[in-house]
Amino acid sequence: MNGKERIQKVLNGEMPDRTPVMLHNFLMAIRENGYTVEQYRKEPKIIAEVFEKTVYKYDVDGILLDMDTALLSSLVGVETDYPADEPARNHAGLIQSLDEVEHLKEVDFSVSRAMVYLEAAQRLVEKIGKDIYIRGNCDQAAFSLAGLIRGTEDFLVDILTEEEEKVRALLEYASRVTCSFMSLMAETGVDMLSNGDSSAGPDMVSPSIYKTFAYPYEKQIVHHCHKLGLPYLLHICGDTTDILDEMADTGADCLELDYKTDIQAIRKATKDKTVFVGNLDPSGVICMGSKETVIEKTKELMESQKNNPRFIFNAGCAIPAITPAENVMAMLDVVRNYRG
Repeated sequence: MNGKERIQKVLNGEMPDRTPVMLHNFLMAIRENGYTVEQYRKEPKIIAEVFEKTVYKYDVDGILLDMDTALLSSLVGVETDYPADEPARNHAGLIQSLDEVEHLKEVDFSVSRAMVYLEAAQRLVEKIGKDIYIRGNCDQAAFSLAGLIRGTEDFLVDILTEEEEKVRALLEYASRVTCSFMSLMAETGVDMLSNGDSSAGPDMVSPSIYKTFAYPYEKQIVHHCHKLGLPYLLHICGDTTDILDEMADTGADCLELDYKTDIQAIRKATKDKTVFVGNLDPSGVICMGSKETVIEKTKELMESQKNNPRFIFNAGCAIPAITPAENVMAMLDVVRNYRG
């Protein structure tokens, strides 16, 4: 059974021959292959190369194709900084009030750095897509993208003080941008689409705000992905224990969850409903932990998912660039040899 078949089996709710692995390790892959982040984000050949080499080095079943968390916001026009060896980042919102939403431009993806990313996806599909499952990450879901466009702090104040229809106008715009890019990513031939919506999590907003202003647009995005004929993964950083039921109810085929989320609550919320992807601590354990700690924590996670056919092993979020390869090797050795 190859990696693609293994992950597809999990998505079907069937027990694979072993737990599949799909790592969030693009920063580590860039560094290991001797490139800077700047070189990576500018050249499709380099993006494809680092993932292809990662597949053969670590024998993973799927790859998470990623660029940064400022792709869509930068295309909309949000001021973006591009450090030489760090992912792109935003510093301030684009609009000064929600009254400016009607003046936001439609994104022309054909003349942007999005094309670099899409070409890289296409190259990967052609090179390894027969045997390896490819997840095309499409940056931010609507709530998080809206926050970047308005400025996250100002957007959260708007939710509490402005007319709801004005807030929803920005969210609808952000959702259209996200869905448009997802359509282009689907055309590359990737196997799955995903988005992050971490500004919508309980570390940032209350569960009631999530349910009112994030959940409906996450459902909208999931529906769009399914219309494209692809499964969808939703990722929210932080402790999402209090919104797990709503996240599962979005219709997402997979939930990628942080290590802070209660593992028993995850099992209960996802059982017979959606695939759990995660969730080893990327920094404290995989990167900074001893080899013995990595092995111990990996065994604990595997044991918690014993007899769960809907489980894909991953870190809870992006694995840092400086992570020792031997820690990753030790972690994956446990996963591949686990027979719970």
